[in-house]
Amino acid sequence: MYLTGFADEAASDIDGQIRATKALGWSRIESRNIDGVNLHDLPDDKFEEVYAKLAEAGVTVNCFGSAIANWAKSIERPYDDDIASARRAVTRMKRLGTKFIRIMSYPPIKDKPMEEQMAEERFRRLREICALFLDEGLQPLHENCMNYGGQGWRYTLRMLDAVPGLKLVFDTGNPVNTIDRDDPSRRQSAWDFFDHVRDHVLYIHIKDGVVDENGNTKWCWCGEGNGDIRRIVADLVARGYDGGFSMEPHMAVVAHDSSVTSEADIRFSNYVEYGRRFERILAECGAKAC
Repeated sequence: MYLTGFADEAASDIDGQIRATKALGWSRIESRNIDGVNLHDLPDDKFEEVYAKLAEAGVTVNCFGSAIANWAKSIERPYDDDIASARRAVTRMKRLGTKFIRIMSYPPIKDKPMEEQMAEERFRRLREICALFLDEGLQPLHENCMNYGGQGWRYTLRMLDAVPGLKLVFDTGNPVNTIDRDDPSRRQSAWDFFDHVRDHVLYIHIKDGVVDENGNTKWCWCGEGNGDIRRIVADLVARGYDGGFSMEPHMAVVAHDSSVTSEADIRFSNYVEYGRRFERILAECGAKAC
């Protein structure tokens, strides 16, 4: 197994992202944004600059944290931009030697029940998007985030049945922040969600949080919230998991919330400390990343 992370939470620029990765003694990045632009949307010359710096540093990109079908898109609008992003991502993944790409399934339509969420149109789009990757030997992974599949394990399994070849990246923190569609009076259980979908999980995002007295999610150090991180990691280790764990602290900066900001040194230190704390959790569970 190996350790990696959304290094854009450590620094906006690729130099800082590489520095944070090296500070942890790691050699992989799950690349999302560089200077505020997703890796699959960078101009060609900027992408080549990033490629060269990664190669010189001996750092690889194990996964594209794409914006395809994510929380900022809409199932009610055309998806030409997602197809274009997917095509650019294929070329760049092959250039970088990257196998995985994180995608989503479009956010829920506000104020509509799950049976009115245009599920079949979502599945149709995902089949087309996934085929672009699968046909090139690349693996799309759906994240349980602010999207259709993230509304609960039943919706994830329905989606997987409808989209052949799609697999999962499971985020431990997102259930803490998401209403349980089967019981709207409560938040999801990370363990219950994971337990039902784990046979389809190829990759893990590590995030943790608690809900305060006002119902707001507060992101916290891994293992100190309600993300069931120790239980999930212990289960993975016991079953011989040999994939990646990707850090996504959300404590000093949040990719989808510009109101969460920190000084550069705070971002950097938070990311590195988060990674070190997860290494200790992994050791407690009887494993060590290579």
